[in-house]
Amino acid sequence: MKFTFRQLEVFLATARQENLSKAATVLAMSQSAASDALKELEHQFGIRLFDRVGKRLQLNDFGRLLQPRAEELLSRAAELEQALSVHQGIGAIKVGATLSIGNSLCVPLLEKYRRQFPDSHISLDVGNTELISNKVANFELDIGLIEGEINNPALEITRWRDDSLVIFCSKEHPFAGKKWLTHADLVDARWIVREAGSGTRQTFDRVMHDLLPQLHIELELQHTEAIMQAVKAGMGLGCLSRLTLDAAFAQDTLVPLQARDRDFSRSFYLIIHKHKYKSAAIEHWLQLCLAQSE
Repeated sequence: MKFTFRQLEVFLATARQENLSKAATVLAMSQSAASDALKELEHQFGIRLFDRVGKRLQLNDFGRLLQPRAEELLSRAAELEQALSVHQGIGAIKVGATLSIGNSLCVPLLEKYRRQFPDSHISLDVGNTELISNKVANFELDIGLIEGEINNPALEITRWRDDSLVIFCSKEHPFAGKKWLTHADLVDARWIVREAGSGTRQTFDRVMHDLLPQLHIELELQHTEAIMQAVKAGMGLGCLSRLTLDAAFAQDTLVPLQARDRDFSRSFYLIIHKHKYKSAAIEHWLQLCLAQSE
C-alpha cells in the first residue's frame, strides 16, 4: 500500500481546517511533519489535492472527490480497531444538534445511548442549523439533528418529528389577555428573535413573510434562554419552539399567544453526508432517534 492512514488523516484535517498549521494542531503533530505527510501523499501518486487561495488551502476537484472515500476508509479502520480492542465498544460518534433540539431532546437520547453502550464515546456539538449542516457536510460531525430546512446535495435528509413555534409574551404585556393577535398587533409589537441562520428564524421569517418589512425587530439573540429572559423582562414578544417553552407556560412565567391565519408548524430533520460510512455507532444512534420520532 503506497499511502498511510496518517497521510489520509493529514489530508482530511487540512480539508476541514483549510490550513496546514491548524490541521497539525488538531492532529497533535508538528507542522513540518504534517507538511511532509501531505507532500508525500501527493508525490507518490503525482497529484495535487489543494489549491492555495490566499492563506487557505482549498480542496480542488480531485480532492473533493477523494474526501468522502478517505473519510469512509478511516471510519471503517477505526471501527475495525475498536472491534479488535479488549473493550469491545461500538466506536465513537460526533453528533450535532440545533439549540431547540439540543436543549430539549438530546439529553434523554444521550442518556439512553450511554446506558446501552457505556464504553462508547459520544460528543454533542450545539449550534444553529447553518453551522450544524455545514459541519456535517464537511465531515466534522457524523450526524446532525436540525430544525431548519436546507438544500444541500451532499446531505441525506430524513424528516424526523413535528414541532411548532409559539409566540409568547410576559404576564404584564398588554397582549397577555388577548385571545388572538391581529396583523396590526404583530406590526405594532417589538420582537426578540433568533439570529439569521437558525431554523427557528427561518420558520419565523417564512410565516411572517408578508409582514417582515414592517416588523420591529428589537433584538436578535443566539440563545433561547436569553430570548425568554428578555421577553420576561417586558422587552417585546418572542417566538420559539414549543419544546423550549412548555415548562415556562406550565409555571405561568410566560404567556402563549395565537396569531390569526399564521401556521407555525414545522419539522425536525436528521442529516448525514451521503458518502458517510454508517458505523455501528451511527446506526444505533439513528435507530434510537427514529424510535422516538413522536
